[in-house]
Amino acid sequence: MRSALLRRLSRAVLASSSPSSSFTSSCYCRSYAVSAPLVEDEAQNQSLRGLGVSYGLNWALAARGVIIKDKSFHNLQKSELQKKGAITVEHLATVPLYVRGCTSGGGPEISNAQFGKILKQVTSHISSVSDVFVQDGVIGSSPKCDVKVRVISDNPSAMLSLSNILWETPSRAISHDSCPLTVYIASSISSSAMDFLRIGSQASNGFAAADVERSSLIICGKAFADATAVKNALAALAAPVIFAREGLPLSARLLVSGDSVILLFAPEDTIKKCAELCKSLVSVDTGVILSSHGTAPFFQTKDSAASNLLKKPSSVIFATADSTGVFPLISKLSPGQAAYHFLAGYQEGKFVPAYIKGPSPIDLLELAKALFLELIENEIPSFLINVSDSGEHITGKEYMELVESTFSGKLSDSKPNASDAKVANLKGRYKSFLSRKFHYLPEEFFF
Repeated sequence: MRSALLRRLSRAVLASSSPSSSFTSSCYCRSYAVSAPLVEDEAQNQSLRGLGVSYGLNWALAARGVIIKDKSFHNLQKSELQKKGAITVEHLATVPLYVRGCTSGGGPEISNAQFGKILKQVTSHISSVSDVFVQDGVIGSSPKCDVKVRVISDNPSAMLSLSNILWETPSRAISHDSCPLTVYIASSISSSAMDFLRIGSQASNGFAAADVERSSLIICGKAFADATAVKNALAALAAPVIFAREGLPLSARLLVSGDSVILLFAPEDTIKKCAELCKSLVSVDTGVILSSHGTAPFFQTKDSAASNLLKKPSSVIFATADSTGVFPLISKLSPGQAAYHFLAGYQEGKFVPAYIKGPSPIDLLELAKALFLELIENEIPSFLINVSDSGEHITGKEYMELVESTFSGKLSDSKPNASDAKVANLKGRYKSFLSRKFHYLPEEFFF
């Protein structure tokens, strides 16, 4: 009886006060007419997790458009999810990812109307199933720069998959985050709900759609099994929140050697070809938060028991690939040069600005300026490593030796051995690309 009353009251609330999205100048957040976190916080202790009864949680879900038909299960442990039928799903690749609100990179965009339509269909679908699973997690672990995430799903297997990506967070933490992200997973939604995107056979396994303004991610079908697409979408949604909280969301990795932490910018090819390098990486995933508190990977690492907050980097290393001989194996950079090469992300004739291959809503020039200041204020040395030695990719062992030389004091003073014409040509290519990509560059940024 009480559950039925709650559903009627929830529908009445939704009819009079539907969720609306809004921007603020300091953070991309959502605002809701229903102040769900307060209700949820007060009622959290009343949650009977194993029985699927939590009135405070149900009110919070109603504010996100999901009306609990029967039971909601909150923050189940992996063993509990498995008892509910969760299984490890085989990894999928190349699931379509649609993004709204990104300024660079990524796949095709989705319109506001399209996203709103599929969001309505997905919340309606989740509201129709008997068991709804809710999992709270966090991206990053910097005390003031992390981003809380609430996942709402019709499938315990999807929750098991997301629990291997997000860091754990206290049950009430989601209530105290001003800009939480919401992930809706509708694994059993009908294929007709996906037809409006007209992506045909590409969506045979489902798709993912993210809206930066709404701080929301929709995952349909089996798309939750494409960890790369999910991580790219979450990183894009989290980036503006992290940046607004004075953290730097960087498409980088953390490398640990002895007591030193190195911030590493490198393309996927370099990581895959350097097995020795991979052994020292905190995580093979890109995504690092650099803040006044230290460094933290976006997502769970290969050692889930290890600390997910490390000290500030001893050095920053940019990997580039240049077979012309313009760059020596390793070069020491000034902060201005580091920012310049960061913006270019040069790889054997191609440019990958800020080393970001996925979607990004961040102004990359502003991000480069912030990195430039971070290097100066904390006196962090920067280096450029050329992974293409005479046209052949260096080995992981060679790479690690070069990395270790950056903090051992044994760095050789190598110089370019290319002709002045080749140097001038490469400089010209940098300048031409960056001038087209960005309206202006600070005079402190140079080749």
